[in-house]
Amino acid sequence: MEPEQGAVLAAIALPFLGAVLTPLAYRLFALGGERLRDEGLGYAGALVALTSFGLVASQVGREGTVAVSWIPALDVAVRLRVDGLALLFALLASGIGVCIFVYAARYMRGKPNLGRFFMTLLAFMGSILGVAFAADLVVLFVFWELTSVCSFVLIGYYTDDDESRYSARMAMLVTVGGGLCLLVGALLLSVAAGGLFDSGAFDLAAMLANEKTMRRSLEESGLFLPALALITVAASAKSAQVPLHFWLPRAMVAPTPVSAFLHSATMVKVGVYVLGRLRPLFHGPEWTAILVTLGLVTMTVGAVLAVLATDIKELLAYSTASHLGLMVAGFGLQSHYGAETGAYHLFNHALFKAALFLVAGIVAHEVGTRNIDDLGGLWRDLPVTAAITGVAALSMAGVPPFGGFYSKELLFAGTWDAATTSGGFAWLFPALAVFASIFTVVYSLRFIWLFVGDRPETATVDHRPSPALVAPAAILAVLVAVTSVTPELALDAIVQDAAEATAVGPVEVHAELPTHLTPPAVMSAIALAVGTAGFTAVGRVRNAIEWLHTRASVVHPTVLYDRVLSSVETASAWLGPAVHTGQIRTYVIWGLTTACTLALAGYASTSVAIPSVQVDASIVMVLVLATAVLSAVAVTRAEAHVTGVLTLGILGLMVAIFYILASGPDLALTQLIVETLLLLIFLLVIEQMPAYYGELDRRIAVRDGVFSVFVGATATVTVLLAAPPADQPLSETARFYVDAAVPEGGGTNIVNVILTDFRAFDTLGESIVVLIAALSVLVLLAMRSRGETR
Repeated sequence: MEPEQGAVLAAIALPFLGAVLTPLAYRLFALGGERLRDEGLGYAGALVALTSFGLVASQVGREGTVAVSWIPALDVAVRLRVDGLALLFALLASGIGVCIFVYAARYMRGKPNLGRFFMTLLAFMGSILGVAFAADLVVLFVFWELTSVCSFVLIGYYTDDDESRYSARMAMLVTVGGGLCLLVGALLLSVAAGGLFDSGAFDLAAMLANEKTMRRSLEESGLFLPALALITVAASAKSAQVPLHFWLPRAMVAPTPVSAFLHSATMVKVGVYVLGRLRPLFHGPEWTAILVTLGLVTMTVGAVLAVLATDIKELLAYSTASHLGLMVAGFGLQSHYGAETGAYHLFNHALFKAALFLVAGIVAHEVGTRNIDDLGGLWRDLPVTAAITGVAALSMAGVPPFGGFYSKELLFAGTWDAATTSGGFAWLFPALAVFASIFTVVYSLRFIWLFVGDRPETATVDHRPSPALVAPAAILAVLVAVTSVTPELALDAIVQDAAEATAVGPVEVHAELPTHLTPPAVMSAIALAVGTAGFTAVGRVRNAIEWLHTRASVVHPTVLYDRVLSSVETASAWLGPAVHTGQIRTYVIWGLTTACTLALAGYASTSVAIPSVQVDASIVMVLVLATAVLSAVAVTRAEAHVTGVLTLGILGLMVAIFYILASGPDLALTQLIVETLLLLIFLLVIEQMPAYYGELDRRIAVRDGVFSVFVGATATVTVLLAAPPADQPLSETARFYVDAAVPEGGGTNIVNVILTDFRAFDTLGESIVVLIAALSVLVLLAMRSRGETR
């Protein structure tokens, strides 16, 4: 069944409309008092999210592409693809968005700048929905970058806090840098798709519908590996994969609703989502080697660092990076397990991690601290929150029969299948998966221990949390419990369709407890047993990790990031005074050098060859050009300004004569007029200058000489590349001008006829511009003579 265009467009547009109306709503709610002003925006946002959720849910079971023309000249359209994967991601974004807005209405009460906060949160949700449904590379990139911009504003919510600004800038630089990689990767895909599809080179839906043709085009053009590498880097930056994972824990300075929405359920999954979306295009051994290795390394590093964390949000941040690595590794698997693992864990993780982040906010709100060592035994005062934590954390640990167990079991099955199929290096895949899962169990039990462990004297709860804080987390925990007890509900509703949208062959997602001994079951048992034992000795485990972490601090990504920024600041401090000297000569050199370098780099990147030049010059032409060269040399040797200007005039005159000999009298006339005007201007300026040049600094002379040769060479290469080959046939328009110029234009020179007849309106327009400029000069001169200069 085809999707409804209006419903899909409305689901995306509604959050943006809500963001535009937020300032007005803020003023209206303020009329009802401070509480309505602060909470009203949250509940209004929840209503918008609920409406978008309903619109998206109405499309479940439908599949197809809708399009609205955007930039027809470039074949760019707002193409939106509705399928299982898009619906899964959109339902998670809007559904969890409802819970987040309700939670934020109470959590953010009394905080400053709530209008800006909720406006950005709505725009962010709309951007995520845009990414989910995007079926055009340009549309995908635009929404991708919008998520980064919104994330920057939300992470930097506390604008007066240095750490908040630092973390927001870090997230922006990493994710936007990844966005640039996505842009180049998308352009490479468009180059490979050029001419293949009637809908244009940016139609992602057409590329995925013809993945074999598209892949063959990528391989034949040599763009397969570059495009794969760029898209992988982009996804790694967005989804916090090693070594670009360091921005995610720093982003936890944002308010808890932001952490729950952006950094667990939605934004950080954008990279994973794009990998799942493009999986059919790049599916193969290269894809598996890169993504499975990257994902499992991230899964391991994130899990180990989560055990080391001392802040509950930091623990959840590192665990998020770890689970994102699991999804990347899942989508990277070449077998059917890849699509099944990635799609199923995308669903499970969004539910349990969003619930746990909301729990972290409740704990911080009611106890007043997020330090793990100062928390424990909270179940007596927070029994409902403790129950929520138990369900969500056990799913995160992969304990049967919770949902996280089933999707992690698929990863174990997939890595074991890859190892037995490929052998060799691939045996590291199941080993790393088990090793990372051991630490996943450890940090999950650490989080649970906040509620069931010993209670420090400092952990005091003054009052029970508001229902508005507990209800959203409870709803998510109930969904975790229901989809764990009856996983078929989630599989049949959306997960199976999502897996099929990323699959290359047939897939069938299963979620069942093992009934006999299998390699995945053994791997799960090892992870749970060793992880539980490791938790009983968590102090010694953390000490060992701390020792290793200290030794590796020199190459820690955050340290390297700070060094890079410091180097950029140092280079800027040197470059600024070097460029901004106040001298026109300096600005000309920097500007033309940059322009010429970019032009030559562009020529080199396109691998164009300079065509052969056939020289057909008479002896007179040679003499004229030789005189011009000698004049140019004489200009550099002139000792007086007048001599240099007159010699330069000889050079211009030789160029005019050359045009005459080359049958270009119109160009010769233009050259003579320009040369005469320049000569007069030079002579007027010379009156205000010394008669002779001063001493010339040899270094400046050498620099200017090299610079002039560089600019001249660039101009020469540009002219040679722009000129059509001599044997190239004329275009239809050019042939018409050549054939009709003399008989229909009544002239004897094609250029003159074109300018005065065929393109008379262009010439008339240029003449009017010159006339207006001349009249303006006359008016200014007349006003000056009457003293009306002000």
